[in-house]
Amino acid sequence: MDDKVSLAEKISLLEGVYQPGIVGYMNDYKLAVVRIKGEFVWHKHDDTDDFFLVLEGRLTIRLRDRDVVLEKGELFVVPRGVEHCPCADEDTHVLLIEPRGTLNTGDAGGELTVAEREI
Repeated sequence: MDDKVSLAEKISLLEGVYQPGIVGYMNDYKLAVVRIKGEFVWHKHDDTDDFFLVLEGRLTIRLRDRDVVLEKGELFVVPRGVEHCPCADEDTHVLLIEPRGTLNTGDAGGELTVAEREI
């Protein structure tokens, strides 16, 4: 990454919801944007926390004991090993920060799992 990145421009390149695209790297971490609409899949990441920053829209991160509702400009970190399920009623844009190689569906796998890709 040797130039500035327009997150809005990168989000416009996404193929659909739950199809994250990597926009940069910081040390061993990937910076990715994703569009969220509807409910994802319940999952957890045993080896890493999960960082969510809402760029546009409203995101609910369901936890087993509560819901965390994030508005534009708000962030939440799901601790490693905690089951969660992101969902949004409207098209929501999110910045994710996670270690390279982290599967978007964590331990759940399944048809929503996508390969890492740069955009």
